[in-house]
Amino acid sequence: MDWSNFIKAVPSMGALGALFAGGLAYASVKFSVKEDPKKESINESLPGIDCGACGYPGCASYADAIVNEDAKIDLCQPGGQEVKEEIAEIMGLETGGASVEKVAQLMCQGDRDATVYQADYQGIASCNAINMEESIKSCPYGCLGFGDCIEICPFDAIYMNDKGLPEVDLEACTACGKCVEECPRDIIEIVTSQQEVTAKCKSVLEGSKVSKVCENGCIACTLCEQNCPVDAITMENNLPVIDDETCIDCGKCVEVCPTDSMVELPLESPEEEEKKESTESPEDEIIITDACVGCGACETACPVDAIEKVNDDQYKIDQDKCVQCEKCIAECPVDAIEYQ
Repeated sequence: MDWSNFIKAVPSMGALGALFAGGLAYASVKFSVKEDPKKESINESLPGIDCGACGYPGCASYADAIVNEDAKIDLCQPGGQEVKEEIAEIMGLETGGASVEKVAQLMCQGDRDATVYQADYQGIASCNAINMEESIKSCPYGCLGFGDCIEICPFDAIYMNDKGLPEVDLEACTACGKCVEECPRDIIEIVTSQQEVTAKCKSVLEGSKVSKVCENGCIACTLCEQNCPVDAITMENNLPVIDDETCIDCGKCVEVCPTDSMVELPLESPEEEEKKESTESPEDEIIITDACVGCGACETACPVDAIEKVNDDQYKIDQDKCVQCEKCIAECPVDAIEYQ
């Protein structure tokens, strides 16, 4: 074989290689897109778990949207208030106050004691798999209890309790929404600190049918609606709908619910709840002390007209009307209202 042709081609090929390399180097500089340093800083501040709770494919996409599309800076649920403040500092913006606390909650109380499986299921242990068949649980709207939400949670914030229902660790939950998307029965919701009470039931069956399939289900008795002192509850599709802006968290609906399906939302850790319960006394009454200056702020704040003027500088609370919403306590400028 004659190698002379190959040898002659080496210099020309080398020259072409150098030319192309130079061209690529020039193009990379000439046509490069400069990244905004703010985007990199924001991306570093974000958790980096790409959960998608913000509505963007990942943390990098969200960082880009903040810098280039004026996206809101409070969309990162896992990062919470801390990340929001870091982003605000990078972008030179005001934080706009504390973020609303959010957690995921299972809207079902159909545990093993309240409802039953109608058949011995032998298939794949998955809610999504079993949901493709006819319901094997007595309630067709209740939690299936196989824990798909537990498996999908990137923060190990959901565990199975001893009654066969998933329970959310309020301190670990970041409200990323993965469990909400995974639940085949759409009975997991993200709730906020602005929501005071809810019906933990999603069955739209008639009350008589609900009582046959679940002891804890809403039977559409309308007692909550009838007893709400501020008309914050209406019934739709056999379920109570609560106007969170009107609700005063008096607890009357929870108190009168015959099946305990109406509950106060636990946005505190179990330890905080226990401490709160230990310091509260349901026997106490709210009274206005002699420190009252007669400003009338309490009367104006009371949503159930339970406060009346006794004389020029003293008000009194009608205990039969009072629902202990504590709005009067919050509004009193001289701290003259207290439990006794």
